[in-house]
Amino acid sequence: MNRNDRPRGAGELALFGADSASGPPGRDELSGLSRRAFLEFSTLSAAQAAMAGVARATDGESAMAQDTNSAAGPPEAISIALDVNGVERSLRVEPRTTLAEALRGALGLTGVKVACDRGACSACTVWLDGAPVCSCMTLAVEVGARKVTTIEGLARGEALHAVQAAFIAHDALQCGYCTPGFIMTVKSLLAENPNPSESEVRAALSSNLCRCTGYNQMYEAIRAAIAEEQKGTLSSFARPDGRGRPSPHEQCHD
Repeated sequence: MNRNDRPRGAGELALFGADSASGPPGRDELSGLSRRAFLEFSTLSAAQAAMAGVARATDGESAMAQDTNSAAGPPEAISIALDVNGVERSLRVEPRTTLAEALRGALGLTGVKVACDRGACSACTVWLDGAPVCSCMTLAVEVGARKVTTIEGLARGEALHAVQAAFIAHDALQCGYCTPGFIMTVKSLLAENPNPSESEVRAALSSNLCRCTGYNQMYEAIRAAIAEEQKGTLSSFARPDGRGRPSPHEQCHD
């Protein structure tokens, strides 16, 4: 008799669905299985058990993730005080809020620009106790008692600082978005070194990026600002259009 034509045992019929409701075959039923059928049955059983285990693990991980998310919720805002441009300001921020976000949002100091938001372009440069930092990489809650100075804090009333005025007089800006960061970096350099060389100026500005490539006019403006700093004056530049002194924040676009 051909092996494919022989009668199938009860266990072998159950394996192939003839009696699936009766559950797995017992020992007597298995004794009637061919070797091929037994191996097929064993493989299917192992696969079903593995799939059931994966499904239970996935369900458990999903439930844990849901519990974690529901328990965490949004971070709670806390009260902090910042000394900004010589004025103490109180505000509430989430612990994850950057100094740039706090200055631009809660305090409305939009001269602080956020471009790359990862400390690569220095458009967001402000000072902490006189040292330039990327405010997009500094948490507001970490500032503490350090004094914050922004581009809005350089002018004295309507009198621009020499660096601000020089940038306008020499057209050292195009879109203007990076300009506050450049000015804050240059002023910090001049505070430490009132008469820097060309190479020292270029090294100081190497952390600032201008995507409009207006660097030549910037270097001209910086040389003029150095001359003004040495005279001890704030601003003696006239506007190129002859309309008199520019406003303190004219070079900053919101």
